[in-house]
Amino acid sequence: MKALQYRTVGAPPEVVTVPDPEPGPGPGQVLLKVTAAGVCHSDIAVMSRPAEALSFPLPLTLGHEGVGTVAALGAGVTGLAEGDQVAVYGPWGCGACAKCAEGKENYCLRAGALGIRPPGLGAPGAMAEYLLVDDARHLVPLDGLDPVAAVPLTDAGLTPYHAVKRALPRLVPGSTAVVIGAGGLGHVAVQLLRALSPARVVALDISEDKLRLAREVGAHETVRSDERAAAAVRELTGGLGAEAVFDFVGAAPTVATAGAVAAVEGEISVVGLGGGALPVGFGRLPHEVTVSSPYWGSRGELAEVLALARSGALSVHTETFTLDEAPLAYERLHAGRIDGRAVVLPNG
Repeated sequence: MKALQYRTVGAPPEVVTVPDPEPGPGPGQVLLKVTAAGVCHSDIAVMSRPAEALSFPLPLTLGHEGVGTVAALGAGVTGLAEGDQVAVYGPWGCGACAKCAEGKENYCLRAGALGIRPPGLGAPGAMAEYLLVDDARHLVPLDGLDPVAAVPLTDAGLTPYHAVKRALPRLVPGSTAVVIGAGGLGHVAVQLLRALSPARVVALDISEDKLRLAREVGAHETVRSDERAAAAVRELTGGLGAEAVFDFVGAAPTVATAGAVAAVEGEISVVGLGGGALPVGFGRLPHEVTVSSPYWGSRGELAEVLALARSGALSVHTETFTLDEAPLAYERLHAGRIDGRAVVLPNG
């Protein structure tokens, strides 16, 4: 089959031919014919690491966002049938620890020790004609959702949903939520905040195109993300700041802005992988501000995100590419020329 692989440190990904995967003799595996795979900044972050920072061997088939049709079932798999259309829950865990028992495999306590890695981020991913899924519990029915519309929800939907859901108790009428970075995850966060809370939503970005997208999907206010952004948000909030701040960039300037716009007892979620850090300590931030760095979301939360999409409350702006065009998709994403989410159709 054809697959997009990261093969050499520092080199761009390549479309290559690799053996077709098959469910192994062990129980539980499911083979999917991939209908859509998402292109994500996390992949670029992985491909930007030096060799000594990679915790898995190359080559690696990319793609941690995947949906597909069940093509074959391994021994003992129940509850699925060939032809079922499913979404892949990406942060695989051991399935047995305390966090996995809660469905929080994104916070599995044993994955590192056991060498369990997400597809596309250590295990073979969805940028291929077929994907082997380790366990049927990592599959969620699409139930009528279009594969192209659904595939970004497995990360670009799930990750902001997890962050926003934690902050909902703070987002009462009259509150403000700030979204920094209105790209793939950020424009979904705007929609989630509008659907799930009465908060006023303020979106920040350096791109006028992304600010326009934020307004289109429901942001009440947009602000250019520069050295004047914090003052602008403070002015919009009468000097009080925002009860919840979601930084989907995570670079040093944006986390500094996040800290500068948070209200007393506010919450800051640093989701982006930009490498920035926010000092926490008495006098560093307004009183009782909490700062977190959430990772992906739970299996149950993925089902909730897909349900929101079915209700019409959530959609992702997408641009599609063939598998042969996938390297171009990564080039354009790296250059900031993708509004919303790029989706690869490996069998399209």
